[in-house]
Amino acid sequence: MNFKTFFLSSKKAKQINPLYLIGGHFLSLYLIIGFVLRIVLMAFSPADATYTAMGILRGLSIGFLSDLGMGLLLLVPLFVFYVGLNEYKYKKYAAISICLLLIAGLAYAFWPGSIFRQYGGGAPRIAQIFLGWKLLSFSLRAFIPRIRKTWRACTLYLTWGIYILLLFMVAAGEFFFWEEFGVRYNFIAVDYLVYTNEVIGNIMESYSIAPLMAVLLLATLGLILAAVRKSRFQLEGNYSLRRFGFETLLAVVLVGAGFGATSLTHNLDANNQYVTQIEQNGAYDFVRAFLNNKLEYDKFYTMLPPAQCEALYRQQTGLDANGTKQLSDGQGAEKCNIVLITVESLSADFLTRYGNKEGLTPYIDRLMAQSLVFDSLYACGNRTVRGLEALSLCVPPHAGESVIKQKNNRMGALSVGYQLRKLGYTTQFLYGGYSYFDNMGDYFSHNGYEVIDRSNIAKQNITFANIWGVCDEDIFNKGLEVFDANAKTGKPFFAQFMTTSNHRPYTYPTEKIHVEGNPHTRNAAVKYTDYAIGDFLNKAAKKPWFKNTVFIVIADHCASSAGKTSLPLEKYHIPCLIFSPGRIQPQTVSKVCSQIDIIPTLFTMLHLPAKVQFAGNDILSPNFKERAFLATYQDLGYYENHILTVLSPVRKVQQYAVSPLPDGTFEETLLKKQNIELTQKAVSFYQTVNK
Repeated sequence: MNFKTFFLSSKKAKQINPLYLIGGHFLSLYLIIGFVLRIVLMAFSPADATYTAMGILRGLSIGFLSDLGMGLLLLVPLFVFYVGLNEYKYKKYAAISICLLLIAGLAYAFWPGSIFRQYGGGAPRIAQIFLGWKLLSFSLRAFIPRIRKTWRACTLYLTWGIYILLLFMVAAGEFFFWEEFGVRYNFIAVDYLVYTNEVIGNIMESYSIAPLMAVLLLATLGLILAAVRKSRFQLEGNYSLRRFGFETLLAVVLVGAGFGATSLTHNLDANNQYVTQIEQNGAYDFVRAFLNNKLEYDKFYTMLPPAQCEALYRQQTGLDANGTKQLSDGQGAEKCNIVLITVESLSADFLTRYGNKEGLTPYIDRLMAQSLVFDSLYACGNRTVRGLEALSLCVPPHAGESVIKQKNNRMGALSVGYQLRKLGYTTQFLYGGYSYFDNMGDYFSHNGYEVIDRSNIAKQNITFANIWGVCDEDIFNKGLEVFDANAKTGKPFFAQFMTTSNHRPYTYPTEKIHVEGNPHTRNAAVKYTDYAIGDFLNKAAKKPWFKNTVFIVIADHCASSAGKTSLPLEKYHIPCLIFSPGRIQPQTVSKVCSQIDIIPTLFTMLHLPAKVQFAGNDILSPNFKERAFLATYQDLGYYENHILTVLSPVRKVQQYAVSPLPDGTFEETLLKKQNIELTQKAVSFYQTVNK
């Protein structure tokens, strides 16, 4: 059976309008895959997930409506494509006009002043290739009529295949994303789309992509072959003015229904956060996160009158009428070196001290006995940029995207780097990857830091690297080299490391540690990072500048933030220690505190005479008010006195009574009556920061 007989014409197969054949087949498949995917996600939910019979029924039924709505919206590009399946464009003057427009567009794409050039990156090349192909393909069809029918058939089958293949790929991606984060697509997926090199590399290193893609391609081809045995495309005669008017009206109605269904189902909230996630549609969540990853606080969140907000914020932070505070009088100031090690995804529950039985962090466990340790410290967010934001600015999280990734991220005197430079410090940020990722390079270089990243490490000094960057040992060794040079200047230095090894695909120099079983797991990567930190501090101890240096080890965020509620407290609990033999006495602090309090505490301990705008306070002060901040990109949490206040878009406020459980987790019970005082405190912090 040749191509023409099988794909173009068959007396047995029913001839169907391409819009109806592709659209109907895709929509039915979309609903089936969505249903199956939900069952799979429930089966592979995190260990703390529980589902009642009603919860399962709710997730599947509301999920069906959500998929139906999104499926209808996904047919819009198909309708736009269908509009072009007409013969009128091939008429003489229409064809010439279209060719001239495409030539003009292609010329514009090559023009140095084009918007594509201004956008930068690969945009100019993409535009040139796309417009060049459109010009070539349309010209061939316009001036060689005999190829039109075959060309149209090939284009339709390709479009059909792309629709099905993308459906399979998105579903597979959702499974892997759920496995990693315990949620449907969200703003993290949006970030991943931006950093395609690192993300695609990470995926290729973490999963067996080639076999998976082969299976998906075969499944796509099989479904199309099965469908065309019964139905074929009607390649000609699809258009009449009356019919097209009816189809346009139908498309408008279906799009309206799609928007209605997706909006309705995605504004529902179950008591169980996992059920809420299950009933949603990942593609819609992705689009919504893409559009809303920057939130205007005053339009989405509860507000206080400006005067009341300002007064309450000053009261809580200790700032004066000018918005500043003096952490120390400067007497006995110790301008010693400060090395801040920010560890990727180091949840507290990886440490023996907090209940882990696997011995993953033997060095850090020993180090804690010699350090000032904060046992009840919580991360401000669930992304690296949130941790870096908190540690470099000492303010609560911003709504939407972190300030690090925003355009207006020049923070001036609010920056820790600025304050320490003013005190005569050399200030540096060291990252094992390329610092354009997450906009880290731009942010730190414009806020008082010298940025040192993978590009500053000589190739011969890189012993191991993956898509995220060099292994932790290599960046630490680079740090030792930099610190030796710093010490020769006679100036004190402040350096912040950001590690990378404890990140999927969990690859590292495996010969450095012993691991039972699979070496490429999160636990194994944690063990390697612990080894690298120990190796760094052991080497540093032999340096002349070591005795005059304070070391801080703290996580940027936890390994996972998924839980039964949007802000599960235990998924924000991170370790933090300050180590400086002979200077800082070992001590355990159990006060509830935040990442934003670490630098103010250190400034006070060292009597550094800085006038700062930090919201964070000295944890060791007897007047310290225990509280913590934790946030996603939409939900902003304030934890005080065993009550978690959560501010959400659409001016929503919920409060939970938080009770510790024997396994180290917490139970969060929704309060029926709101604590107004705590709500006002939460609002005052977030409203002020998000001005």
